[in-house]
Amino acid sequence: RPLFPYFNGTPGAFRVLAGDFVTTDDGTGTVHMAPGFGEDDQRVCEAAGITTVVPVDHQGKFTSEVPPYAGTVVFDANTQIIRDLKDAGVLVRHDSYLHAYPHCWRTDTPLIYKAVSSWFVRVTALRERLLANNQLIDWTPEHIKDGAFGKWLEGARDWSISRNRFWGSPIPVWKSDDPAYPRVDVYGSLDELERDFGVRPTDLHRPAIDELTRPNPDDPTGKSTMRRVEDVLDCWFDSGSMPFAQVHYPFENQEWFEHHYPGDFIVEYISQTRGWFYTLHVLATALFDRPAFSSCMVHGVVLDDEGQKLSKRSRNYTDPLDAFDRIGSDAVRWFLVSSPILRGADQVVTEKGIVEVIRRVINPLWSAWYFFALYANAEGRRATPRTDSTNTLDRYILAKTRDMVTTVTDRLDAYDLFGACEAFERYVDGALNNWYIRRSRPRFWRGDADAFDTLATVLETVLRVAAPLLPMVAEAAYKDLTGVRSVHLTDWPDAGALPADHELVAGMDRVRDVCSAAHSLRKAAKLRARLPLPALTVATAGAERLTPFRELIADELNVKEVDLTDDVEQYASLVLQPLPGTFGARLGDATQQVIKAAKSGDWVLDGDRVTVAGHVLEPGEFELRLRAVSEDTTRALPGNDGVVVLDTTTTPELEAEGIARDVVRLVQDVRREVGLDVSDRIRLVLHTADDVRAAVDTHRDYVSSQLLAVELLHADDKMSDAHRRELPDGRAVHIGVTRAAS
Repeated sequence: RPLFPYFNGTPGAFRVLAGDFVTTDDGTGTVHMAPGFGEDDQRVCEAAGITTVVPVDHQGKFTSEVPPYAGTVVFDANTQIIRDLKDAGVLVRHDSYLHAYPHCWRTDTPLIYKAVSSWFVRVTALRERLLANNQLIDWTPEHIKDGAFGKWLEGARDWSISRNRFWGSPIPVWKSDDPAYPRVDVYGSLDELERDFGVRPTDLHRPAIDELTRPNPDDPTGKSTMRRVEDVLDCWFDSGSMPFAQVHYPFENQEWFEHHYPGDFIVEYISQTRGWFYTLHVLATALFDRPAFSSCMVHGVVLDDEGQKLSKRSRNYTDPLDAFDRIGSDAVRWFLVSSPILRGADQVVTEKGIVEVIRRVINPLWSAWYFFALYANAEGRRATPRTDSTNTLDRYILAKTRDMVTTVTDRLDAYDLFGACEAFERYVDGALNNWYIRRSRPRFWRGDADAFDTLATVLETVLRVAAPLLPMVAEAAYKDLTGVRSVHLTDWPDAGALPADHELVAGMDRVRDVCSAAHSLRKAAKLRARLPLPALTVATAGAERLTPFRELIADELNVKEVDLTDDVEQYASLVLQPLPGTFGARLGDATQQVIKAAKSGDWVLDGDRVTVAGHVLEPGEFELRLRAVSEDTTRALPGNDGVVVLDTTTTPELEAEGIARDVVRLVQDVRREVGLDVSDRIRLVLHTADDVRAAVDTHRDYVSSQLLAVELLHADDKMSDAHRRELPDGRAVHIGVTRAAS
């Protein structure tokens, strides 16, 4: 029997029903059903013919339907209800349990679910058109279209658009206050209100609009009145109406609206697939049968280092203005626009991550500009932007810059800021700084006009590309480089203004791959970069295409010879690596046979497929890797289509040359310390060990040219004003440097 007598007369109530949403995972499998206070409860009870009762008012207090608790907030009544159950002798046990409960996200006030009367938009009648119009929208990331947004549309239900609040846009519906004479009027304009009420309202909000009443035309007694319903519109209805409401369409600006609608682009975070994006889409489909926007970028949520969403209420974030002052706004900007957050993923924001942007992106870009300014000022040279240099490195960086501009432009046009930043960073840190500028440094020392003009051309273009991504850094460098008022007042660069050379770019990028692999071998062998080595062998298909770059490779890697060969098998063998996760379901028990046969080398490559243990693996179900015969001296190239082999043998002659190079580095360090310009000639005096002295003398021309030394002397004794430095083996070199007369 019911524990309380208040609703005993409700038809069909107080019986056991079945529901698939109840499990034994987090309880007994039995739950109390209150159709007026839960969505699932109402759905199951209504299906069973049980009437919904709601004995709680709009303030969360019990109504007179339950007299002992009438006027009491439901949470405050708990103690008295338990006491009454105990007094009635029906309380078996009284315990407290901790469980999740809804709270106001702003005030943390406990909330209850409560059934209320509402006005709805019949979205279910629009579902097919909503899905069709969604296919006309370009989403970034693309998976949102048929994923988060598409799935939400597939399950779209009728939209409750009314809210029982004071503030908000009043619902323009007037109803008769006498059920005996029902009438409902819906208004769509001020003209219609003026027609029926005889006045033209100037205040469309509560309470003024609620004072607008008139007699019910359908009531012959003349006693009932037409009154506005008390509800206001869901604020998301306002947001969804933005495109036309902002220009007072359709009452004004029809031509403007038709020209500007739908909008080109909107951006918001992922939850707006159920909020703003959704309401815009519903109203656009209902009113115009077309999307409200052409392109949409969806970003993720910004989190703190504990994975919690950043919020003003929690104050779990660093003040952005403080970060701008201490680290720089460009670093913060790049951190966010280059992060996965703009591909719909969540992003943890840390100061360490923002500072890392300075090292990875801002410093390399600024270093490129600073390098140019340093040498141009030292030479007193004003560069002339041009693209006609015949130097291989110049041609490469011009063509590589063209490719970068093309890629960044394409990515930005596709609203892929992540991809644009990725391409820009890879270019600046790799191709520009760590290859072109570093490899061209001697040319700048010599005052090579082609080098200066090419770098000026490249920097002018690169800084325009950087402008929307790093606006402050780009502005400062561009103004100094060009004297132009602002980079942000210039046009976006035209990639076609730079020469294309796909063959050269492919060849030079291959050279960079070769050098990167060889450098990793040298590092693993703990052989310093300034120590010359006998030879490098590059084994790959079409190795002869690297012939024009032989001298460049030798100089970059500090080796005496570069050998090129197509015979990869002499240095490495191809190994099959099955990917069972991609074919396990298809092959079942045979998967282990495939793995075993692959390890034993029992497989055959047939075009882009592999036959192993009698089974064919399709592309994507396996990887082919090169395994070096001698892993200490051999590295695979990217793509596993070749290897580099480094001869690490050393001789006394090579050691002596390495020592001379080490001395050059030490003297360069002293030059910087004493404030010499890069173009200053010097007089150099050294005091060091006999073998170091001999090495310097053997390579005197090299040392003098690298250091701009017009005189190089050796001192038998230590000099009082000398600068002490150490070679890699710890031995001291005492260095005296003075500026030579020009």
